Amino acid sequence: MINAILIDDEVHCLETLSLMLNRYCGEVNIVEQCRSAKKGLEAINKLKPDLVFLDIEMPMMNGFELLEQLPEIPFAVIFTTSYDQYAIKAFRYSALDYLLKPIDPEELTAAVTKISSKKNLPFAEQFDILLRQIKHKGSGFEKIAVPTLEGFELIRADQIVRCEADDNYTHLYLKNKTKIVASRMLKEMEELLQEFEYFVRVHNSYLVNMNEVTKYVRGDGGYLLMSDGSTVSISKSRRESLLKWFA
Repeated sequence: MINAILIDDEVHCLETLSLMLNRYCGEVNIVEQCRSAKKGLEAINKLKPDLVFLDIEMPMMNGFELLEQLPEIPFAVIFTTSYDQYAIKAFRYSALDYLLKPIDPEELTAAVTKISSKKNLPFAEQFDILLRQIKHKGSGFEKIAVPTLEGFELIRADQIVRCEADDNYTHLYLKNKTKIVASRMLKEMEELLQEFEYFVRVHNSYLVNMNEVTKYVRGDGGYLLMSDGSTVSISKSRRESLLKWFA
């Protein structure tokens, strides 16, 4: 069983989430429901949960401020939030779990399944990435958290030369000649990197950092030569959008 605490200042949100967990997520045992971050902090310290569902916007102390009160975070966190495009980007780059209100049952089930299947707790650096970006919206995203089978790799996006699809995984080739195997499909990596406009999908199997392209070779079998010496094929359907970079 996963012992969970629900923290939200809105009663109907607590009631709805509780009903949904009881109906769709039998492995979750709700040990406490709290209507304030202060009460939530007390419950966390007392009950030592495995999982916390944490609302972001609350009076007096919000969800982020609650986390900052803890010397460590030895539990999984699923944030619940109303739609905010910038906040969603911040969650995406930190690779932390979140649910948009009103919560969708399928998304709830998927989030809980992900938590129950993880062997590792989130890294403190992931929360650092999230909190830093939430506080400093104009500073841009310097690092992203890339999910791997072992946990997460925290890297600068501009260090990625290219991404290559491998079924449900993606191989990330870095400037330092190392490779990271991300436990995400290429489409998901494309979404993760969409904030960085220099990443372009040039093939069903390839996403490249255009700043690392050293040569474009025309022809039916056109390809790109990358800074690490590799070649990347270009699909006909994506050639036109690629050529805009060279206009």
